[in-house]
Amino acid sequence: MATVGVEGTTIAYEIVGKGTPWVLTPGGRFSKDTPGVRELAEVLAAQGQQVVIWDRPNTGASDVCFAGASESEMQADALAGLLVALDLAPAIVIGGSGGSRVSLLAAARHPELVSKLALWWISGGPFGLLTLAIVYCGESIRAAWQGGMQAVVDLPEWTEVLERNPENRARFLALDPREFIETLERWMLVYCPGPNTAVPGLADEAFARLEMPTLIFRSGTSDPYHTRATSELLHRLVPGSQLVEPPWGDDEWNERSAAARAGTGGLFEGWPLLAPQLLEFAARESGGRDR
Repeated sequence: MATVGVEGTTIAYEIVGKGTPWVLTPGGRFSKDTPGVRELAEVLAAQGQQVVIWDRPNTGASDVCFAGASESEMQADALAGLLVALDLAPAIVIGGSGGSRVSLLAAARHPELVSKLALWWISGGPFGLLTLAIVYCGESIRAAWQGGMQAVVDLPEWTEVLERNPENRARFLALDPREFIETLERWMLVYCPGPNTAVPGLADEAFARLEMPTLIFRSGTSDPYHTRATSELLHRLVPGSQLVEPPWGDDEWNERSAAARAGTGGLFEGWPLLAPQLLEFAARESGGRDR
């Protein structure tokens, strides 16, 4: 595992393969070592691609970081800084679930670093977004209120970042609990659904400025967290984007979630199935947007 410093934050990453540069971002607070992530990178690498898999700040072996207007925005800027530090820009930027949001924000905030963009499992809808606000921020806020930063580091959700990067414990404990609560409450508000914000942290009018070719995988009708309506709305908002059917059944998210809870599988295990469509998208001429 390699690391690089980006604006004072250490980012853990790995480069798989050689060739055209890509960066793949997983969702949730899952690391690059979550089953399905490396496997997708390896399938792409076998076809002459160079894929960066990485731990966003607050995931895996990277540093924790509690700055910025939202966690996704902070991670998007970290993605951009990683590409610059590795001299791999412009790159094909891809991601699923929370990784799709980070990828999209990176493309909007740093378009010169993104040659193409591919997204799947885009979080959306009132239920899905408000659930994220609680999942990402709620327990940490409650713990900080009731027991300060020691109670925060005792939460199971931070176990991996503490075990894989022991220095994160000192970073947590050095934070002022009140400032930590204010930061996470600010991050929570970004997830509140609004009439002109299909994706948290990005106003709908910003999509019109995305000029790179964009591939969007349609979400399943049975997925309450990444609604089909959100994927279709994003397709309408991003000029020239292509909307395609994913390589799995409509119930993929629910089936993978159930397997993860039962300990019989993982959320991202189906991701390698995306490779043929991603490779076909990457191989197209980039002279204009898809129509």
